[in-house]
Amino acid sequence: MTDFTLNSSDFSENQLMGATFQADHPECASPQLSWSGAPAGTKGFAIAMHDPDAPTGGAGWWHWMLLVLPADVSSLARGAGAADGSGLPAGVRQMRHDGGGLGYMGCMPPEGERHRYIHTVYALDTDHIDLPADASTSMAGFMINAHCLAKASTQHLFER
Repeated sequence: MTDFTLNSSDFSENQLMGATFQADHPECASPQLSWSGAPAGTKGFAIAMHDPDAPTGGAGWWHWMLLVLPADVSSLARGAGAADGSGLPAGVRQMRHDGGGLGYMGCMPPEGERHRYIHTVYALDTDHIDLPADASTSMAGFMINAHCLAKASTQHLFER
């Protein structure tokens, strides 16, 4: 058993996220994230942000997915999810979010709806996940879970 945890200095568990996390806000950027307590044998990390409440027929919406962060990385600064990858360590891959682009996609629930946004960090038993260039976030999620030693999540809320 491990005390693997994920936190953000940008918001608190189950609290509303600020307007700067809305997809069409001019200053929209990925949140600051930090984690600790990864289990022994961790060789890398993956990070995902998912909206399980998106009206997609049950699949939810993948807003951001990264793989594989080096094992010596334990935080990402606010804005690390820029589409060009400039805020990430060399070699980290950003999967295409469900909007079709690269990088962090901000929150955009339908007007008047409050959605949950779940950030998860996965401690992996590998430092590399080989996926084709056109792999989906679902395929990446499958491979992440196949190599997962532990995971930690934090949930935040957003409404327009």
